[in-house]
Amino acid sequence: MKTSCNHYSSLLLIFVSITTNLYQFYYADPTDGFTLLPLTDHNIKLQKPYNEPLDDRYSYDDGVRRLWVYTNDKPFQKGSGTRTRTEVRIKGYDYSSGIWQFEGHAYVPKGTSGVTIMQIHGARQGATTLQLRIYNGDLKYYKFDVIEKNLYDKWFKVNVIHNVDEGELTMFINGVKKYVKNYQGPGDLYFKCGVYAAPAGSSNYMESRWKVKRIFSQSQNMSQLLM
Repeated sequence: MKTSCNHYSSLLLIFVSITTNLYQFYYADPTDGFTLLPLTDHNIKLQKPYNEPLDDRYSYDDGVRRLWVYTNDKPFQKGSGTRTRTEVRIKGYDYSSGIWQFEGHAYVPKGTSGVTIMQIHGARQGATTLQLRIYNGDLKYYKFDVIEKNLYDKWFKVNVIHNVDEGELTMFINGVKKYVKNYQGPGDLYFKCGVYAAPAGSSNYMESRWKVKRIFSQSQNMSQLLM
């Protein structure tokens, strides 16, 4: 009987250990080991349809930035061949090497579809290294792989880790690792979030809301950045 109890206790300890390790794997803070960079209004540049007043496409209230566009709005500047957008462009932390991370809490209302809500601008080829798009409530890598489903009308945390030197992107939703993608880089890179209409299939009205945006780095040039 004593042997059976000891055997049962050993199995229980193994189960607890495995469960704890799995919990730590899935719920470890993705910002551990990173340096938080100062982010002020100086680092925020707003882009919106060039012929619309900012207040007609953007609001900032109680820490929440609300950004919206209509599919037939003009681009952000005259002569641009890009689709319409209202976006926050993070200034002062452009990068081309090292390991960088974007964190933000996002909210997308039901009905918004065919729109990029977060992106890494710049690439060796093409305009972007990453676009996170919403299609019918699902978050996708561009228009391809589904990263997370059913995100309408709820706040969710987005963490994107960009390891430039290793050519790897890692995405977390609500602290859970959801997607890893290898790519061909690097480029002149920076983070953006808001709404940027997809090339096709965008809804007439597109909106996202953002709060608690933070930028982290493990860059070799950290001492220069923080001077």
